[in-house]
Amino acid sequence: MARPKDQAARRRDLVDAARRAIVEVGLSGLRVRDVARHAGISAGLVTYYFPDLSELTLDVHADAVQRFYLGRRQAVSVIDDPRAQLAELARRGVPDGPDDLTCRVLYEFHLHATRSGAHAALMTALWEQEISLYELVLQRGVERRVFALRAPVREVAETAVALEDAVGLHVVARNGAMTAPAALRLLTGLLERETSAHLGAPVGEPA
Repeated sequence: MARPKDQAARRRDLVDAARRAIVEVGLSGLRVRDVARHAGISAGLVTYYFPDLSELTLDVHADAVQRFYLGRRQAVSVIDDPRAQLAELARRGVPDGPDDLTCRVLYEFHLHATRSGAHAALMTALWEQEISLYELVLQRGVERRVFALRAPVREVAETAVALEDAVGLHVVARNGAMTAPAALRLLTGLLERETSAHLGAPVGEPA
């Protein structure tokens, strides 16, 4: 029997393999053999660690939520200017492109949440986490007098997250009229209007 540390590592590897398999075949079409193929192991070994495929998909969803939220939180934590923080939140809030792995997985689970209380809870948790990040940055900008909000902080934050979800779906669905740069432009434009501030270029992007 594998040691607990080895078992934890194997389960993490299977979560990553399942993530890639879901992007390839879709959540509804996912089978144990798909996960096994991406992990390079037998289907029997997959079921040894995850006897129930639904347990594995729940772990994949939780992992995607954590990746998406923590990546954004860590990125803004090293930035001091609220305007630059908000620009970076926007950049990380939309997919890099149609093949953005984490975003594609999250959109797969958004639909699945209509049939699963556990997945709906994860989607709700991500929604609240994303809003909390926006609220933190917006409030900091108000306190430093670089933002003059046109609506309450919570309302601006909710609108931003809702727009992220809307435009992001079109990006990963390969809508030719909604590219990643176009999605970011719409989100940034909304935030600039709602804060009465020029955000400039996100961190790592040309001015």
